Amino acid sequence: MKNTDKILKSPKYKKYLEELEYLERNRFFCRHNYEHFVSVARICYILKLEENVDVEKDMIYSTALLHDIGRVLEIKEGINHAIASCDIAREILKGTEFSDDEKKRILDCISSHRGKDLKRDKFFEIFYRADKFSRPCFRCPAYKECNWSFEKKNHTIIY
Repeated sequence: MKNTDKILKSPKYKKYLEELEYLERNRFFCRHNYEHFVSVARICYILKLEENVDVEKDMIYSTALLHDIGRVLEIKEGINHAIASCDIAREILKGTEFSDDEKKRILDCISSHRGKDLKRDKFFEIFYRADKFSRPCFRCPAYKECNWSFEKKNHTIIY
C-alpha cells in the first residue's frame, strides 16, 4: 500500500494526527484517532470483499486515514470537518502516486462520509457504513450521554 505509507510518513499528516489526538485526549465521546481510522479501513475492506466493490485496498486505507483529519480545524475554528478534511487531504494527496481521478474519488468520499451523495458510488456507501460500524457503542462509557439514537448505536460486534 505505497500511497497509504506515503500518507503515514507525510510530515503534514503526522502533525495533524498528533494535534487531533492531543485535542481529543479528554473527549468523553468517540475519539477520532489512528485506531478509529484503521478500524474504518479494515471494516471497509471487509465490506469491499463481501460486496465485490470496485475499489483498491490502498485507496480504502488512504481515505480512512484522511476522512476525519479535519476535526482539528473543526475543534479550533468551527469548520465542518468533512470540508476541512478534504482541504487537508487535497494537500497531503499531492505527495502520493494516485491519479487525478483516484484523488477526486478519495476527496468525494471524504466529503460525503457523513451521508451525502452515497448513491453516486458504492465505495462511498460502504465507507459510510464502515465508519458507523467501527464504533463499539455496546461498551462505550458515554453510551447514555451519546446523541446517537438507540437504532443507530451498535449493540453487538458486527465487523
